Amino acid sequence: MTDKTAIRDAATVIVLRDRATTPRVLMGQRGSKAAFMPSMFVFPGGAVDPGDGAIPLASPLPALCAGRISEGVAPEMAQILPAAAIRELWEETGLILGQPGTWNDAPEDWQGFAQAGFRPSAAALQFVFRAITPPGRPRRFDARFFLVDAGEVANDLDDFGENDEELEHLQWIPLTEVRQFKLPFITQVVLAEIAQRAADPSPPASVPFFSNRDEEQTFQRLHGRPMPQD
Repeated sequence: MTDKTAIRDAATVIVLRDRATTPRVLMGQRGSKAAFMPSMFVFPGGAVDPGDGAIPLASPLPALCAGRISEGVAPEMAQILPAAAIRELWEETGLILGQPGTWNDAPEDWQGFAQAGFRPSAAALQFVFRAITPPGRPRRFDARFFLVDAGEVANDLDDFGENDEELEHLQWIPLTEVRQFKLPFITQVVLAEIAQRAADPSPPASVPFFSNRDEEQTFQRLHGRPMPQD
């Protein structure tokens, strides 16, 4: 039997729209009966699937971000995690991060993506945050958060018709209003980081890492200086 409290790798996508004027992020609400974060507003994302490692990316994650991702983990995670992020974005919102192209044999959960005429591309993703769910939760994830500009999405930003309905009330929320919604603590932390990065299109020089691997909470920075603590 699978241990559902074991830490699973996961990928989350923060799609940022109108970042030069009135920045908005794409979020949806988890169902009230969900085992993990019920009724909370979250970014699209989820656990890595076994098949994500075999997905051929049209373009890889940028080298700087791949280096941050690979710190302390297997190098292949720099391919697996972006693939998971793109798949989760597609499944939960119907939005496509990809380049025009054909597949020889698309897996079942990528059929719709392939039929739309695209291959997944990680070129526009920026690795901006990592967080491990604290002990004692019904589900635990080692989540990597990717930021992408909405202009990189290949299809209609307001058409969520292809989503799998895991997230309800999908909407673009202004950063100035997002704290009015019911948010998990870690989402609030990530949003604070994104608000600081909204006007900066370059990937971060170092990535915050909120670690709860053991009983002790630690704040670190991947490939950079230690994160200051208050």
